[in-house]
Amino acid sequence: MKKVQIGVVGGRQVSNQILDFAFHTGQEIAKRDAVLVCGGMGGVMEAACKGAKEKGGLTVGILPTVHAQDANSFVDVIIPTGMGLARNALIVSASDGIVAIGGKYGTLSEMAFAKQMDKPLISLQSWTFDSTYPQVQSPQEAVRLLFDMLLK
Repeated sequence: MKKVQIGVVGGRQVSNQILDFAFHTGQEIAKRDAVLVCGGMGGVMEAACKGAKEKGGLTVGILPTVHAQDANSFVDVIIPTGMGLARNALIVSASDGIVAIGGKYGTLSEMAFAKQMDKPLISLQSWTFDSTYPQVQSPQEAVRLLFDMLLK
């Protein structure tokens, strides 16, 4: 049976609170035996992967570069693309649903791809460009609500 794949998107340079949210989101994803998919680099991506690994989860990093060594140390499956920001579409495409945590324009592009691909999307202290997706206040709420959306 296929495991659920949850994309976690967010910025590289974010506050400690956002990093904490990402870490706990990764933990919540791993607790549900889902695969965490991300951009594989630092910031939110690294914190989420670290949280998932601490709970025995599997992490996938879809890198913007061609160098596998650019991945953070908590990525299990490294996919170097050499595509730069265009890899954002791959992250969303590979995910069953997306949790956006903080972030800037790269995160906004991933959220837009999620909307275009009709993927469930949750915002945790991230962009709020329309009212068609939930904005939540905690990692636990984000993951619970995303799984509720996926199981409908």
